[in-house]
Amino acid sequence: MAQLIWNGLFVGSFYALVALGYSMVYGIIKLLNFAHGDLYMLGAFSGFAMLGALGGFVPSTSLLSLFVVLVMTMLATGLGGVALERVAYRPLRGAPRLSLLITAVGASFALEYGVRIVAGPNPRVYPVRLDGTAVEVLGAKITVQQLVLMVIAAGLMVALNALVTRSRQGRAMRAIALDPKACLLMGVNVDAVISRTFFIGSALAGAAGVMSGAYYGKIDFLMGFIIGLKAFTAAVIGGIGNMKGTMLGGLVLGLLESFGTDWLGGQWRDVFAFGFLILFLTVRPTGLLGERVTERV
Repeated sequence: MAQLIWNGLFVGSFYALVALGYSMVYGIIKLLNFAHGDLYMLGAFSGFAMLGALGGFVPSTSLLSLFVVLVMTMLATGLGGVALERVAYRPLRGAPRLSLLITAVGASFALEYGVRIVAGPNPRVYPVRLDGTAVEVLGAKITVQQLVLMVIAAGLMVALNALVTRSRQGRAMRAIALDPKACLLMGVNVDAVISRTFFIGSALAGAAGVMSGAYYGKIDFLMGFIIGLKAFTAAVIGGIGNMKGTMLGGLVLGLLESFGTDWLGGQWRDVFAFGFLILFLTVRPTGLLGERVTERV
């Protein structure tokens, strides 16, 4: 039982990090960024390339190299997210939402097959694995690398929550989410705030990509598709647009998958997750912490 809970929380932290980007972008410009899962894939491949390059200076399997690569990957994928927003989404900001959705799908394919051209179609084995010496904590076997990454993931989520709720940048983000036109009249640089939102969300997805590569040991150019859908599921479970709800949704989804895999088998993991989403939407469509929205006629 303790091992299932730990595995669920660890995988759920990936989902929460990716889902936060989904939720932030949706909350501020009401866009379902279907290319967000591919930024996670881009982060995994960026980490793979950096670990290979760093191996000539320090052992690529060391925890220090993994931490350095994690930070560098967050920076690279953050800039990738800013470029995506600037090239694909900003010119269409005033267009109907359907145009933005189609653009997001197109951007997703462009990222996937762009990486395929550069890295090749075959899966790559990650140079770092989190299967070192394990210690037993309350019945669960935990490696030091897993524990460090879990602490980093929790730290990133706490820092993001503090940024959104207590900083000037966070106040600007929340104000734009409520009324972007009023923010323009008040002198807020809306474009800059939206770019920073994409940077933060993409950096979190990149961090999750490195963690996932080190945990599962294999990456491929299509890995962002399923994780994108699961991050969307996590955001919906928690209440899309709600930061704390999204974090909770990611952890809940990870736990559901962990227990569902143990009960039904690994081949049913995705079916279990998406089946639960359908069931959940019929009971509570606004998510665990989402607010009910009233539309005026």
